[in-house]
This record gives sequence, C-alpha cells and structure tokens, in this order.
Amino acid sequence: MKKNFKRFAYLLLFVAVSASCKKDKPTPDPAPTPGTDPAPVETNYVSAAPLTKFTGADIQAMAAGAGFTKNAPLFKYDVEYVKLVYKTKYKGKEINASGLLGIPKNTPSAPSIISAQHGTLFVDQAAPTNITNSTEAFSGLEMLASAGFITAVPDYIGYGDTKNEQHPYYDQEYAASAVVDMLTATKAYLAKEKIATSNRLFLTGYSEGGYITMAAQKEIESNAAHGLTLTAVSAGAGAYDLTEMLRKVANATTYDEPGFLATLLISYNNLYEWNRPLIDFYQKQYADKLPSLLDGTKNRREINNALDKSTSKLFNPTFYANLKVAGQETKLKEALEKNSFNNWTPKTQLKLFHGAKDEAVFIETSRITADRFVKAGANVSYKEIANQTHQGAYLPMIEETLAWFISLDK
Repeated sequence: MKKNFKRFAYLLLFVAVSASCKKDKPTPDPAPTPGTDPAPVETNYVSAAPLTKFTGADIQAMAAGAGFTKNAPLFKYDVEYVKLVYKTKYKGKEINASGLLGIPKNTPSAPSIISAQHGTLFVDQAAPTNITNSTEAFSGLEMLASAGFITAVPDYIGYGDTKNEQHPYYDQEYAASAVVDMLTATKAYLAKEKIATSNRLFLTGYSEGGYITMAAQKEIESNAAHGLTLTAVSAGAGAYDLTEMLRKVANATTYDEPGFLATLLISYNNLYEWNRPLIDFYQKQYADKLPSLLDGTKNRREINNALDKSTSKLFNPTFYANLKVAGQETKLKEALEKNSFNNWTPKTQLKLFHGAKDEAVFIETSRITADRFVKAGANVSYKEIANQTHQGAYLPMIEETLAWFISLDK
C-alpha cells in the first residue's frame, strides 16, 4: 500500500545523492565479459526503446531545485532510461508487460543491479514508463541509477502496457513475477547490448513495493531455475501478514486509507473470479461510486475523500460483521492467508522497516513477520522508525537501505 509518490520524488533524490557518495574503486571489480556466453534459445525479452536521458548536471539541478544544494554535486553519472517490454503470464495467458530501466554511464566498474518496487498506483499516468509524458511517473526510484546502479522499476500488471488488465493487488504470485520476469528480461537485454554488470543483485521497495519485494525474494530463493542470486533485500511497510491486516481492519472503527481496501477487494473479486457485486462489500452509495473512482484517472486523495473513513459507514454491515465470524467470508480469508508470508523463511539477508505511527499499514504485520523470521533462524533485522507515519518512514528507510547496499557493493 502506498502514499502519493509524487511527494516522494525529491526525497528519493536525496537518497540517491547519499548513495552516490561511495568512492570510485581504482581497480574495477571483475565483471562478466558480455557476449561470451551463447544467448538463450528462449527469452522473455521482447523489446527496448529509449525514453530519455539525464546528465549528471541535469540530476544535480533537480536536486538543487528540491533544496539539496549541498549534495547535488555528488550526482556524477549520466543516466539513459529505456522502456523494457517483456513476456509474462497472467491468468493463464502470455502478455507483454513493461518496466523502466535506468542505465548509468561511465561507471568505474561494472554496475550492480537494483530492482526497486514502487507503491500502489491509482493514476494510470503514474506508471514508471510514463516518465517522458507525465510528472506523476516520477517516483524518485528512477534516480537511483545516477548513484551507479542499473535500476529496474517494473510497472506491474495493470499499469503501463498492461493498463487494461486489473492490477493483481497483494497477490503473491503476480507480485513475484512482476520483479522476476523483468529481471530476466533485463539480463537478456544487457547481454544483447553488451552492457557488463557485476554479479550483485539487490531488491528494495516500500508499502505495496515492500510486499512485492518480499514476494520476489521468496520466488527467487525457492526456484533456482530463474538463475538469479540475491545479495541483500530491504523492504518497508508492506502488509506481509494479510490475515493480521484483516483482523485489525475488522476491529477498527476508522481506517485512513479506504482506497487501499477497495483496490484489494476489487482485485481479489476479479482475480479469483468470485464475481460478487460490489454491494456485497460496500454500502450502496460507495459501491456505486467505486468503478469511476478506480478508473485510473483519480488520485489517492480524491479516492479517499469520496469514501468514508468510518468502517461501519463504508462497508456492507453484514460483510463487515462476518469478517469477525469464523466460517464466514471464508474465500476472502483463505485468499489473504494464501498471500501472506506465514509459512516461509528467507535465506538472503533481509532488513525490514516500519514507521512506529503508520496509519495505513498496521505495524503489527511487520512485527509479527519479523519475529517469525528471527525465530526460524533467518538473517533478518527489523527497525521501527520512531514517530514516523507511513509517509514519514519512507525516506529514513531508503537512506539506511542504500547505505547498507553500498557497503555490500564491493
């Protein structure tokens, strides 16, 4: 789940500034020689098209304009942005999905790869690949490339080239494939273009992006056939335990982000083919509004303002009461349990973050998940960011994440 990422674009610029502080190495790391291995007979890579370029000076100016004058000169890599199109599967069919790829230029050694997962999008134009025609598309994640990392930012199914599909919100299978399939295509594209990379691969994401990051970690670690090896993973404020999220919502009198709940229920209703009328979930005046509210033209604030934050006023009373009754709303509860991370232990070193005053994603989902992982012997650390809301915890999480990634990027 996510906040308005447009507000975070400049925050991430600052994070990217911090990341670019790492010293150039006098001797480049050994890197695979591109073009020496035979190309795979089959690949999910479809095409790549240049979108735009930023020079180091461009990015420095953007940072200075955001108030980070002191740190702006630390951006030193020009970046080329490419729209990557690749094959993925959705509901039993093969489709072409899209994502943004940022490639830093003239780095002193072969750059490592970061896959960076954005949070919930409500506006179609906010998809990362709309970088050239919409200010909504600037999340700030694309700026990580200027710190010297090849940066993959998947649109996800439901956005970009797949905007006519229903976004599979908080579905573990499609969350994982959004990252894994783009990384597979990215590697094929880099080999084709003879762009060398290191063997290090990092994942990070926040809010829905934190959930997607964990789903990708699980899939990569569970399926060696992908040919991907992780170096480190960082995830912030994702709803990793959806069963706990449901319990908290069912017992809450208010919830500040009703647009998130609507997106989840509509997604599951479509994905699992329940085909229930929205009035099963919502009181009529809100059930009637939701199709137009979630048509890709309204932003988060507009959606939340058109709904009611009072759970008793928003939901169909029978549906809402049954959330707390054993044996009722079983399909929903089973889907939430299936898409939680309650029966898996990570192998790669993982850092989890959450704002102590998060009003959108209940902090218990991170506490419970982290505790479970630690008890299972995983290399996991968990940090609660004091006095920070869902939005406020984002910058400190990314700052610490990139400092950590940089320390491992050698």
